[in-house]
Amino acid sequence: MTSRIRLFTSVFCVVATMYTPSNAQPMGSGPVEVGVIEATLQAVPQVATLPGRAVAFQEVEVRPRVSGVIEEILYTPGQQLEVGDPLFQIDKSAYLAQEASALADVAIAQANLQVAQSAADRAEQLAGRGYTEAEVETARASLLEAQATLDANEAAVEYAQVELSWTTITSPIIGRADVSDVSVGDLVTSGQSDELTTIVRADPIYVDMVEASSRILSVRRGIDDGSLQQADNMQATLFLENGDVFRGVGQMVTPGNSVSTTTGSVTVRFQFENEHHVVIPGSFVRGEITVGSVQAFLVPQRAATRGNSGDLTVFIVGEDGTAEQVTLSDDGSYQNSWIVREGLSEGDRIIVDGLSSLQAGQDVLPVAAMIDEDGLVRDLADTDAAAAPSTDGEETE
Repeated sequence: MTSRIRLFTSVFCVVATMYTPSNAQPMGSGPVEVGVIEATLQAVPQVATLPGRAVAFQEVEVRPRVSGVIEEILYTPGQQLEVGDPLFQIDKSAYLAQEASALADVAIAQANLQVAQSAADRAEQLAGRGYTEAEVETARASLLEAQATLDANEAAVEYAQVELSWTTITSPIIGRADVSDVSVGDLVTSGQSDELTTIVRADPIYVDMVEASSRILSVRRGIDDGSLQQADNMQATLFLENGDVFRGVGQMVTPGNSVSTTTGSVTVRFQFENEHHVVIPGSFVRGEITVGSVQAFLVPQRAATRGNSGDLTVFIVGEDGTAEQVTLSDDGSYQNSWIVREGLSEGDRIIVDGLSSLQAGQDVLPVAAMIDEDGLVRDLADTDAAAAPSTDGEETE
């Protein structure tokens, strides 16, 4: 029995030797090649992403200032209007008659004024010689009364002419008018509650963005302690509802003067040029505001992992040539990188490639790399060689 066991053991060893690869290497026999980038302290833009809503630069509900019947609609809905362009024509027959009556009253008042003027002059000349002092005072009062009557009638003419001009309703702003809410023949009244149409000016356009008041306090604290360098001119980039980036940069109009009692947020208003009316008032958008900049490290997101506790960790090349795992303190993200202010030192070599089976303490062979716009890691030496001009004077195919 013992001889059989020895024979079986010998055969097993021979078979195991036959199936062992000749080029297999034991674990830890050599360093693992990894791609690294150097940690550099730099000015990183502090960007806040906020929800927002477009608001018309100007919006007017057009209502009549005089009563009458609509005779004609003088505009085309959606057409660009200038200040003073006609919109509606109200029947002006009654207002023409009112103007004529006021002009007649002025003519009568002018005639009465001449009579009163002559009587007053005569009384002044004959004072004490046929005219008593009381009669002179009466003549003066009649002259003043005639002058006042003329002034009142002239004012009535001016008002009648103004009302006559109001029968042609014009645009008070630059913009585009909606479809008319009235038709020819409709009776409208002065100061009615229903508008005739609405004119909207959307170029430029306002965008109201909402930010939590607590975050505004954090930004102010960063400015006060010097960790945040405030931007000289706060600007915003706009993203439309379909995700497209709106062409043009917005300028801040007001930072908001009150906190909402229901949401605890502050409304910040920006203004954008909207020449082609891409942004429609009332649409929901998203804005990215560059508040300022902070001195920090940019760590590619592909190089970092976040554990169950929420801690962000990366591998760096230690002084002994082994992979060392460090915990970072991040402050949000910028583009495809984490903004790191604590946990790294200037010149640390961050491992960005070869991370699939890397373990802390493992020997590594660092190779300088870079991450391109597509997020792919490339060897820096290969990139420099490809960019270098040919030395033999021949084109490289």
